[in-house]
Amino acid sequence: MTLVDLEILVEASRLSHAGDIHIQTLLNDNHIATLDTMAPEKITTISPTINKPVLERHGPTDAELAELPKTAHKAFLSWRKTPLAERQKVVKKALQIITERQDELARELTEQMGRPISYAAKEVSTAVLRGEYMLKISDEALKDTPGEPEKGFTRWIKKAPLGPVLVLFAWNMSQYPYLILANSLFPALLAGNSVILKPSPQTPTIVERVHDIFLEAGLPKDVIQYFHSGDFSTIEKVIQAPEINLVCFTGSVQGGLAVQQAAAGRVDCKVGLELGGNDPAYVRPDVDVDWAAEEIVDGAVFNSGQSCCSLERIYVHESIHDNFISAVQKVLANYKLGDPNDKSTNIGPVISKAAKARIESHISDALSKGAVNSTPSNPTFASPPEAGNYVPPTLLTACNHSMLIMRDETFGPTIPVQSVASDAEAVELMNDSQFGLTASIWTKDVARGQELAEDVEAGTVFVNRADYPSPDLAWTGWKNSGKGQTLSVFGFEQFVRLKSYHVKEYPAK
Repeated sequence: MTLVDLEILVEASRLSHAGDIHIQTLLNDNHIATLDTMAPEKITTISPTINKPVLERHGPTDAELAELPKTAHKAFLSWRKTPLAERQKVVKKALQIITERQDELARELTEQMGRPISYAAKEVSTAVLRGEYMLKISDEALKDTPGEPEKGFTRWIKKAPLGPVLVLFAWNMSQYPYLILANSLFPALLAGNSVILKPSPQTPTIVERVHDIFLEAGLPKDVIQYFHSGDFSTIEKVIQAPEINLVCFTGSVQGGLAVQQAAAGRVDCKVGLELGGNDPAYVRPDVDVDWAAEEIVDGAVFNSGQSCCSLERIYVHESIHDNFISAVQKVLANYKLGDPNDKSTNIGPVISKAAKARIESHISDALSKGAVNSTPSNPTFASPPEAGNYVPPTLLTACNHSMLIMRDETFGPTIPVQSVASDAEAVELMNDSQFGLTASIWTKDVARGQELAEDVEAGTVFVNRADYPSPDLAWTGWKNSGKGQTLSVFGFEQFVRLKSYHVKEYPAK
């Protein structure tokens, strides 16, 4: 077996995200980086655009790793006593600095993950907007809750910080690292916790930049720390450290189960999991097909389909099926696949050779089971740059649930379409999945769309929208899409614990 074969085998074993930490080695430019027990782990970031190394980092020594949770706990003991107003001031200043450096941070995203440069800055600015919203609602979200009035007593419930929080990114974070970090980092700090960050080896500079920016904004030393690793045995040691009170993981089902198992021996360690999806869309017969096609193509192939909430399976009412397919073909014909440094590019490379192989295997499986490749002619799809991991957006028709592409998370720029005869059939198929992150219904009859949404099994249901986590709404997965929640006022809940106070007046003599 070649090293490339091994990379593909590891990738194919995953149930969802393109990246996972549930492996004992890190895939790099030589496809595998063996771990030398006598030296720190070496981690190489490979550009998906040119398939060459662009960065190298080293993991912590055993002594450094053991010290991280202890240092985080010491920092927590002082940070938790910092008034909320002071914590808010630090977060606000950090958000201002991130905004000032938006273009620089965006260029790093394009280099490390291959996102088209025309879109990269938007992720940074959206992360700032999320932070600003969490900042705005933090007073309300973290305030005490009074008990029932009782003469001679004062009673209330306080939302107390947990302690050190470990935030883990999957191996090859090919979606939105700044947004995923924002979901946990801002509420964790505002609630009074210290944080240890373990970035994706694909985007190592994200946490380095954020760490330095927060220090510049006035955050006390060690309230944020980070370490680099692609080795689960290393990460497991931090999870199991008694100082860690919460682990937030974004990645695959397999990775999430590994994290949960590592923490299973600890009653006092919570686990929050965001594990991706196989997000469905249903196009009802009353829609404007041209409008729906434009929106759905964007929801399916933006960022090369590498988003946990991208549209991965499309159900279209049979009465408009052919017209919808024609409209999608017109939209795709105008997309440009190519170098992400070109501002006219819509679709860049996928994150790795293994991701490319997985996506192509899902397409091949569908074609072997009767699907039809209905992708329109597009010169950029036929002749992408040779060096990178380019996968042309692919429109598949005549799909059904015997196909991997309709059941597993493909995490690529695919648009598999299945015809349905009714609303009831559509909802049944939408729910026929191990995942339940998001789903969308497309219709002019918004009231009917809302009715159908009641029966759809997902943490977020859109009507006439997709692929858009809103900071004021809870981001949470049903089924195997995860547990816990981020964003909204409820996004603070996993970063605090409740402490009740019951104070009786001292009796007068």
